[in-house]
Amino acid sequence: MIRSTLTYIALGSNQGDRARYLQLSIDRIFERIGAVISLSDVYETPAWGFKGDAFLNACIAVRTNYNAEKVLEKLLGIEVELGRKRSNATGYADRAIDLDIIFHGDLTISSRELHVPHPQLAHRKFVLYPMADIASDIIHPIDKVTISEMLEQTADDSAIRKVDVRLNRPELPELPVNYLVIEGNIGAGKTTFSKMIAEDQKAKLFLERFHDNPFLPKFYEDKKRYAFPLELSFLADRHQQLVEDIGQFDLFRKFAVADYDFYKSLIFAQVTLQKDEYQLFKRLFEVMYRELPKPDLYVYFYQTTDRLLENIQKRGRDYEQSIDADYLRTIHQGYMQFIRQQNYLNTKVIDLSKLNFVENREDYISLVYQLLNAIP
Repeated sequence: MIRSTLTYIALGSNQGDRARYLQLSIDRIFERIGAVISLSDVYETPAWGFKGDAFLNACIAVRTNYNAEKVLEKLLGIEVELGRKRSNATGYADRAIDLDIIFHGDLTISSRELHVPHPQLAHRKFVLYPMADIASDIIHPIDKVTISEMLEQTADDSAIRKVDVRLNRPELPELPVNYLVIEGNIGAGKTTFSKMIAEDQKAKLFLERFHDNPFLPKFYEDKKRYAFPLELSFLADRHQQLVEDIGQFDLFRKFAVADYDFYKSLIFAQVTLQKDEYQLFKRLFEVMYRELPKPDLYVYFYQTTDRLLENIQKRGRDYEQSIDADYLRTIHQGYMQFIRQQNYLNTKVIDLSKLNFVENREDYISLVYQLLNAIP
């Protein structure tokens, strides 16, 4: 399961166009690490610990899916890309950009490469001031004091002044839809992506309720015996959720995203049911389908069968481990048949075979823009 963490990052520059380096860093952090939630004001301070030009300093809060070690790796890469040159000499020196993790959630980390919270935080006014702008009440997990209290108690008496520099907070464009559906085969990543985009877009999230279905584990043990009760139970539950939640949701004022479409019931039933069972199921489905809201954009995530099997194994649900490649291929064919035949939905098929939007934020951003371009 993907869990995001709020990370606080300090930025400083004392070479060249300092404000530009701060903004370029923020833009790259947004593209490669996570959503920028808040920005501090910008402060100018004298060089700390060495003789050099004055620094511009700021802090940002970032929501990221990466662990602290990965965040550090990406920050170091951004520093190098923007021209920072590190040497083996000890002590401080001029630098085009300096990026430090101050907090990563409430974690405490002490290793050769990384210390979190930053061990010098209490003694650095040039970090405490911008941190107080965006997180004055956050409690230090070791010292058990807030940033505001730390600022009052600091022994750092160096000069600091707020400057008239306004940094921009990069954001993904808002999707101009009322109701978005993200569909895909088992293990394609539709639920994970739906959660991510709902969090970024502040959308209302509707997830399929399958964890408590008593027929699902039984179905994977004996498909022929339990297919019909399984599909009927899913049909009833999906219909109830869509009628009660999305059907009563004011689609003209808010944005809703769901990780399934009701037509999924017919696609799976066509694969799992006997011919006479399917005909009965289809009659019931068509009556229920007519009254349900339809999405403004229907997205299907295509994933290779090998990747689907890999994802299924990785997420470790016991009852899914018996799923085979032929079953997944048949389900995919059912989706493709539906997409080809329907002419009333705005559909978009996206090939994920060369993308990993969970481990690569650039891929995630690329997907968001593909959705945006698919909307008339």
